[in-house]
Amino acid sequence: MDAELKKIEAVCLRLLARREHSRLELNNKLLSRGFEQAHIDNVLDKLVLNDWLSDRRFAECYVRQRIEKGFGPSRIDYELRQLGIDRFDLDEAGEDAAGSWFNVLQRVYLKKYRQDEQVTLSEWSKRSRFLLQRGFSGGMIAALLEHLNIKIK
Repeated sequence: MDAELKKIEAVCLRLLARREHSRLELNNKLLSRGFEQAHIDNVLDKLVLNDWLSDRRFAECYVRQRIEKGFGPSRIDYELRQLGIDRFDLDEAGEDAAGSWFNVLQRVYLKKYRQDEQVTLSEWSKRSRFLLQRGFSGGMIAALLEHLNIKIK
C-alpha cells in the first residue's frame, strides 16, 4: 500500500511539474491509470495540504490563458465548472488580466474584423454569433456595437 501511495505521488508531481491541474483533473488521470480512489484521495489531500495542488492557482492560470486566447467570461466559467472549479471570481480575474472583460471583447473583435462604420444585418449577425460562441454576453456585444459606432444597414 505504501508503495502505491508513493507511485501515485510521483505521477502527480510529474504532472504538476508540467502545468497546474485541478484536483478533479488529477483525480481523473489517476483513476484512468488504475489507481484506487481511496489512495488517490489520500495523496491529493497531502498535496493540497503542502500547497502543491491548488484549485485556486489552477483557476487563475487557466483564466489568464483563456483570456489571452480571446475567450469571454461565460465560456471560461463553463469550462472551469467542467474542470471541477465551481466558485471563482471571473470579474476580478478579468480585471487583473486585461483591465476589463470589455477590453477583451474589443481586442477579440478588432483582431478578427476590421473596424467598419457600416455592416449589413447578416454580417453583424455572423459577427455576433462568433462573439457569443467565444463566451461574451449579448449585452456586452450590444455595448461594443455602440462603442465602435457601427451602423447596421
